[in-house]
Amino acid sequence: MTSPNADPSKTAYDHLWMHFTRMWSYEDAPVPTIVRGEGSYIYDDHGKRYIDGLSGLFVVNAGHGRRELAETAAKQAQELAYFPIWSYAHPKAVELAERLAGYAPGDLNKVFFTTGGGEAVETAWKLAKQYHKLTGNPTKYKVISRAVAYHGTPQGALSITGLPALKAPFEPLVPGARKVPNTNIYRAPLFGDDPEAFGRWAADQIEQQILFEGPETVAAVVLEPVQNAGGCFPPPPGYFRRVREICDRYEVLLVSDEVICAFGRLGTMFACDKFDYVPDMITCAKGMTSGYSPIGACIVSDRVAEPFYSGRNTFLHGYTFAGHPVSAAVGLANLDIFEREQLNRHVLDNEAAFFATLNRLHDLPIVGDVRGNGFFYGIELVKDKETKETFTAEETERVLYGFLSKALFDAGLYCRADDRGDPVVQLAPPLISDQALFDEIEDVLRSVLTDAWKQL
Repeated sequence: MTSPNADPSKTAYDHLWMHFTRMWSYEDAPVPTIVRGEGSYIYDDHGKRYIDGLSGLFVVNAGHGRRELAETAAKQAQELAYFPIWSYAHPKAVELAERLAGYAPGDLNKVFFTTGGGEAVETAWKLAKQYHKLTGNPTKYKVISRAVAYHGTPQGALSITGLPALKAPFEPLVPGARKVPNTNIYRAPLFGDDPEAFGRWAADQIEQQILFEGPETVAAVVLEPVQNAGGCFPPPPGYFRRVREICDRYEVLLVSDEVICAFGRLGTMFACDKFDYVPDMITCAKGMTSGYSPIGACIVSDRVAEPFYSGRNTFLHGYTFAGHPVSAAVGLANLDIFEREQLNRHVLDNEAAFFATLNRLHDLPIVGDVRGNGFFYGIELVKDKETKETFTAEETERVLYGFLSKALFDAGLYCRADDRGDPVVQLAPPLISDQALFDEIEDVLRSVLTDAWKQL
């Protein structure tokens, strides 16, 4: 039991194993501790206010401090705190499934709940493999995803992830995951003046990979509408239209991994709508409840679900807390807020202003590229704007981790300084954010990036 006089930061270091964290870095340093949120801001245990420039972890889309979501959770917990959806239903899971099916495009009408995004991706791969077995294609088991893309930490989702350093400690992983180039046009100089040609080329690499592996072995292609890792790579014009054609030609399922991009992050309920394609499955989580309770889902087309809804076939897969009554109730209330306050419309009306505000930073020598969509942007940092020369490993360690991460937080901006790919700063504030907040973000970034340049 913790002593009432114990240092909370020391207790955190001793007992709370933080995720993706260099624990040794807090041995003799305080652990940043956030105790409260309100709107687009968070507050630490000393009362200092910070801009939440990452919506927690691309999660708190409706903003912090929503009393009605907390009250919804409490009310549901009093009525039915828990019951599984293993061969049983409860009203809130049914209602939320119907609501999500109503938002989803095409015939994506079946909702398989999980408790998070990685589980949703894991579900999609397992479902794709069993679907092909049931429909006479038992050798289709491989999945194609993009280089640098992050799709989660479960063994299957981690295999789909395109970040070798994240995977190496856990290998061997699930066999059959293959990678193709991503859509980072900033690092594709041959196509810099023709994004449509680049999109065609990038999509065609998926076809080439399918042909190389053998179409009879490929079950699915898993893509984010805007790729997160590497710093917010939007799709070039025509990219997803071409990918859809390729998947149809070779009987490969298209999975739209929208764990980050769904629920307003790009200004639409599902991001595939923004880029005008209909996938066979959508994986989603994060913003479904704005983080007020955990939940995720794999939304599946009627065509893919059909073999499991006929005969004696069963999808032998599930999670104890999937479709949790409290989380489902909160999800419904959160979507009510989206509709009542027109949060998607707010993002569409303000995305250009956010992008323009961040583009002011191009006058800094360290800023190479600003890219993204909706309220989801990455700023790539370089040593030389003309040659696009990136940081060395030593410079990344010294400047990105040794200086920039802490300096941004100390200056009052919580965001992500990341080197999964090339060095970037990522921003995804709550969807309620406005020009005043954009200006605050730009002001902090300008000051701290100017100092970071001096570190180089």
